[in-house]
Amino acid sequence: MEHLNIPPANHVKVLGGQGWVGLIDHLGTESTIVNAARVSFGKLKSTMDERDVKLLNYLIENRHTSPLEHVVFTFSVHCPLFVRGQWHRHRTWSHNEISRRYTEIDIDFYTPEKMRRQAESNRQASFADPDFEDTKLRAMVDESNRNALKLYEELLAAGVCREQARGVLPQNMMTTFWATVDLSNLLHFMRLRDSEHAQYEIREYAIAMRKLIQPIVPNVVKYYEENMQGK
Repeated sequence: MEHLNIPPANHVKVLGGQGWVGLIDHLGTESTIVNAARVSFGKLKSTMDERDVKLLNYLIENRHTSPLEHVVFTFSVHCPLFVRGQWHRHRTWSHNEISRRYTEIDIDFYTPEKMRRQAESNRQASFADPDFEDTKLRAMVDESNRNALKLYEELLAAGVCREQARGVLPQNMMTTFWATVDLSNLLHFMRLRDSEHAQYEIREYAIAMRKLIQPIVPNVVKYYEENMQGK
């Protein structure tokens, strides 16, 4: 049996290789979308032509989202807990996550490659400062991670149950979960999270998912990049 936090074959690494997102499975293609839109005519097509692409663009532009909901993706995500928290705000997704009530194996932590400064005019924003000397700060984060793991292991060794011992593990502990979403809601996620206003870490995942779905829905991704990205 393989461990959950080993990425699937089709994956993209993020956060300097500390995290990843992989495509496990998908249902439907772009033909599925246009066939769903034309179902009232009782006709089906298995290939896309220029007329179908125009219909596809029309559906997205005019927010006729139900045909897009017939295309579904399942991802495996390895990310820090604070990214998971932001992700789960998108309640149209279905999630199943590794539980530290049941296992204490394969625990690892995210240490940023570079610290960012807090924006003064926006409480939820940050910015990269090339002059920010953060070597000592990142070392302190790494030490804090190791100390938290050491305490966790000592609690387990003393007989404390996993469901209580896990409380000492920090927000940058990596977690792994499956996430399933239809294409319409995935586009909404990417529009919000692949944005200069989104936190850098979750934006990395949104960009990676766009790369993973591009071979399956190339015209949808093209429309997104030309008309939705950053807007």
